[in-house]
Amino acid sequence: MDRIEQLKEFIKETPQDPFLHYALTMEYVKLGDVEQSRSGFEHMVSTYPDYVGTYYHYAKFLEKQGEKESAEKIYEAGIIVANRMRNRHAMGELQAALNLLRGIDDDDDY
Repeated sequence: MDRIEQLKEFIKETPQDPFLHYALTMEYVKLGDVEQSRSGFEHMVSTYPDYVGTYYHYAKFLEKQGEKESAEKIYEAGIIVANRMRNRHAMGELQAALNLLRGIDDDDDY
């Protein structure tokens, strides 16, 4: 049984486990399955909006698809969630990625 089938079986057993849905989505990303990846990310942010790890990878996925504006919105949403969850590490990573996307160098003077 391949990893995707294994994860689907685990999801049948514990359908409300956000990590399993996240792991399945990341498997689709690894395979380059754009449709399943997008669907998985959309499911994650709508069903498990507090699962902070989703936002970084979803935005990177959107960047790769050439969807800069959508990626920005996902980074911004992730920053809000990370702040609410008091996850400073994730918030910093999301902010740094957003700055990079916008062409803002962390060393620039504002």
